[in-house]
Amino acid sequence: MIAALKQAVKARWPRLRLRTILFASLFFVAALPGFGAIFLRVYENTLVRQTEAELVAQGAALAAAAQIVWPGAGPPMPPDPGQVRPEPPSIDLNSTPILPERTPPAPIAHAPAASSVQAAKRLLPVLAATRQTTLASIILLDGAGNILIGPGTAGSYAALPEVRSALAGQSATVLRRNGDYRQVYRFEWLSRAAAIRVHHARPVIVDGRVVGVLLLSRSARALFKGLYEDRGKIAFGILVIFGILVVLSGVLSRGIARPIEALSVATRAVSAGGGAMPAVPPTAAIEIQGLYVDFAAMAQAIDRRSRYLRDFAHAVSHEFKTPLAGIRGALELLRDHAGAMSNAERDRFLTNADADAERLTLLVSRLLELARADMSQAAAPAETRLAPIVAKIADAERAPGFDIVMGDPGTLAVAAPADTIEAVLAALIDNSRQAGAATVTIDIAAAGDTIAITISDNGPGIAEPDRARIFEPFFTTRRSRGGTGLGLPIVRSLLQAHGGAIERVEQEDGTAFRVTLPRADP
Repeated sequence: MIAALKQAVKARWPRLRLRTILFASLFFVAALPGFGAIFLRVYENTLVRQTEAELVAQGAALAAAAQIVWPGAGPPMPPDPGQVRPEPPSIDLNSTPILPERTPPAPIAHAPAASSVQAAKRLLPVLAATRQTTLASIILLDGAGNILIGPGTAGSYAALPEVRSALAGQSATVLRRNGDYRQVYRFEWLSRAAAIRVHHARPVIVDGRVVGVLLLSRSARALFKGLYEDRGKIAFGILVIFGILVVLSGVLSRGIARPIEALSVATRAVSAGGGAMPAVPPTAAIEIQGLYVDFAAMAQAIDRRSRYLRDFAHAVSHEFKTPLAGIRGALELLRDHAGAMSNAERDRFLTNADADAERLTLLVSRLLELARADMSQAAAPAETRLAPIVAKIADAERAPGFDIVMGDPGTLAVAAPADTIEAVLAALIDNSRQAGAATVTIDIAAAGDTIAITISDNGPGIAEPDRARIFEPFFTTRRSRGGTGLGLPIVRSLLQAHGGAIERVEQEDGTAFRVTLPRADP
């Protein structure tokens, strides 16, 4: 099943660039600390807002109870069920200012009203029971801000901003420093809410008049205690992040590491002279897939060049063996029988040895030309107009009994140097002359991005068995007349160095070759 799933994923794997894979991986890893910090800040802010919501709920319930039991209050009217007035959280750790610790109550200017004292006695059991369950500090103030129920001595909190807001009929929530805070958890210093308390002031309104204020406060739930309580969810999130990292590691491995390792193994195998090129991995990055293709082309070129050098060395040894054997035989005969030879015989042996030496010299010269042609590279983009070059070659090669007919190339230009074109045309025209042709025709035509130069003659043509071998080094039908069989290989190498090619063209009489070269940009 896993193998089938892998095959299905490989078949549908998108082609990704290496930079895309690296950017996505590094961006994700770099963002992880930020995500963690944001998560903790958001989570802690949620805990503080949750504390505010709990205080708001407690204050709303206690204020409703106070409205019922307050002396002189009319019968309560049930609210309209369709009028929903939720109070969203109003504090935020990032923007809400943290006020100093609540100051001690100020001395009271006037004694609380008798109705307020009576209401406090009725509410005292309710507030005490609520405090035992919610652990919140609950203080009841009268309409002037004086303390009716609360810890400590009597006094007034009318100067506190949240109390002033509640006395004006508007609920208010603030954040204040907690003077009694003591560190409990080892890393609690990382928490911003550990040393603060949430204070909520809520008015008690009876018959449209603020008769009292409920002042509630409580510390927010500790961050690390909350983390411990939500440890299952947090562990799941950590496992998800690690899972994503494992997946990304697998993507990097399949997209970069493993293909490069396989290519490295193939490189060592090719350098050792064996081994097959591995297939292009479908999950590899586009650049690495291109590297596989380029490496395969390079390996094929190396193998082709290796076979070419082996065959070339064999041909060279064969070509050099005959004249060397002739020279060596002539020297042995002259050394052993020089006294018994006539002058005519001695001259004949020396002439044969000289002819063999001349052939060796010609072979060496042509081999040097072939080597230079094989190693030549286009140093810079060239642009050569064909009209003057073809006219120059035609004028130089014409002779009595040998004519050259050329078409008008107009303004056509090729992307190759002039000396290369001259060498190619001169070699092909010389082959036609040596083959016995009386007329050579040069036709030039443009075909898209290339220019085709066709050189045809009216000679005897090339025999059918020899047509497939005319571009092989050292193959010649004029060996007795000094032919080396290197002319056409040199021409082909010169053309290949500049992006050109040569091929034989079928025609009824004579011989024809088509030379193609890239067209120069206008």
